[in-house]
Amino acid sequence: MYWKEFNQPTVVKVGAQEDLEFKFVAKHRRQGNLNTRRIATTAAVAAAATVTAPVAANAAEVVVPNTDIRFEVAGLENVPNLKQIPNVETYIPSLKSNQGSGYAAAVETPVAEAPAPAPSKSVGEKVLEAARSAVGSPYVYGANGPSAFDCSGLTSWAYRQAGVDIPRTSQAQASAGTPVSLDALQPGDIIVYYSGASHVGIYTGHGTIIDALNTGTPVGERSLNYMPIHSAVRF
Repeated sequence: MYWKEFNQPTVVKVGAQEDLEFKFVAKHRRQGNLNTRRIATTAAVAAAATVTAPVAANAAEVVVPNTDIRFEVAGLENVPNLKQIPNVETYIPSLKSNQGSGYAAAVETPVAEAPAPAPSKSVGEKVLEAARSAVGSPYVYGANGPSAFDCSGLTSWAYRQAGVDIPRTSQAQASAGTPVSLDALQPGDIIVYYSGASHVGIYTGHGTIIDALNTGTPVGERSLNYMPIHSAVRF
């Protein structure tokens, strides 16, 4: 009789407090396993991305979802095709749309090209520009600028503004310059008038000249054929 009672199966009853503690431990063990998987997944994403990452100064932050765990990986945002990794923004928040920083943003944003430098002006263009600035100045015999001119005084002054010294008188200019045919004229060429080469003007390129004509007539623009042409020269 006694040995039967001794061999009866023992039933252990767990109290309410012990039951709660058991459930708490089980729950956090499961949570720990879940976090472990999240960390492993994040580490795998970061490792796969950084295998070919070039060296860069900036680092991208990698986070483990639903935890406080985060770390930085240098050069991560520079990896080609990084955004093609599924759900990569979950682990690398800086890749989300409307974000991005440092090197990655600079690579993805097209850089505006600097405007091409303006072409340098030719001597003739500079001469013509100077002559136009003198339009309206009075004619004074023997004057060569900057506020009054005679015909050859205007041409020699305009060329000086372009950095070129030419003879002072109309006859000397006609002799010293390189002859140019009338069908090959360019802006800045000197047009010589009358048989004695007694007058000169500066060709504009539009069938006109700028000259200092005579007393009472200020420097102005007039037709190329206003007077009989002797020749044309270029310096």
